[in-house]
Amino acid sequence: MSAQTLTDTVVADLVADATAAPSMHNAQPWLFRYTRGDRTLALRADFERAMPAADPTTRALHVGCGAALLNLRVSAAHHGLAVATTLLPAPSDPAFLAAVRLDAGFDAPRDRADEALRALHPAIADRHTSRYPFDEQPIPDEVRARLVSAARTEGADLAFLVPPHLETVLDLIRDAEGYDRGDPAREAEQEHWTRYTKTDAPVDGIPDYAFGPRDASERATNRDFTGTGAPAGRARVLFERRPQLALLSTADDRPADWLRAGQALERVLLTATLDSVSTSFATQPVEWPDLRWVLRDPVHGTGNPQMIIRMGYGPTGPRTPRRRLDRVLTIEP
Repeated sequence: MSAQTLTDTVVADLVADATAAPSMHNAQPWLFRYTRGDRTLALRADFERAMPAADPTTRALHVGCGAALLNLRVSAAHHGLAVATTLLPAPSDPAFLAAVRLDAGFDAPRDRADEALRALHPAIADRHTSRYPFDEQPIPDEVRARLVSAARTEGADLAFLVPPHLETVLDLIRDAEGYDRGDPAREAEQEHWTRYTKTDAPVDGIPDYAFGPRDASERATNRDFTGTGAPAGRARVLFERRPQLALLSTADDRPADWLRAGQALERVLLTATLDSVSTSFATQPVEWPDLRWVLRDPVHGTGNPQMIIRMGYGPTGPRTPRRRLDRVLTIEP
């Protein structure tokens, strides 16, 4: 792609793909600024969308922005653009998370229109969080291997949980869900990002049509977005007896690692989507420091837990709303 064909429309397409990424409570805590002169997209954190009760360190905010960054790289590859990405390019400006030089020179480290990234592009539009029951069909070993490799490509580890560690983590998820319900600040924060479509026209947050049903056995791993005020008549169904969970971890636990975790997360999710594997999240214990460290395998576990992913075969989940591009993208000379 030449300099003449890198138009504002292409830049808007890149950012539209980027903003399809998941984020905590669908807060979409990102802003993009494109400078035509140096053909660079800046990814910035929108700290007004931070969650000080559940995410006081902004770890989850960084993970969400990292997922958007991976989508941006996939979209650039789809458009035939090579990119050079620099994480945290201005240490004095913590909101400046990444600089992405589009169609960078050959002397720069970059994704050279990476075919593996390009192949993920169709999954961006199809990836949705599914809070519905999955069936009991196990994910084949070859698919699991592809997902582990996807995380490793972005500098993270992905481990599928097996007994007895799986049972421990399931207990921690349920404990954390109870802690959340008992914390007024977290409950209020979640309620702030919950949208009821009979009264709202949502552009962010979790709409009621994406809540999913309640587990009749009260053992589901999904976060219950109805909180303590569950509406009457909400469907109750049985979920899978033994969820297939994977733990995403990084060697270190600094903002750059959180951004890498987000890129690894989205690469895993897009790879799963191409393999017809549905996904959702069970991040409640990751958000409680005392529980987060217990998530690691007591025998073989290393690293810093960043995300718990639930995977399986079942409904793909509905599309959730996104902010308008003119609210998240600024283009400058």
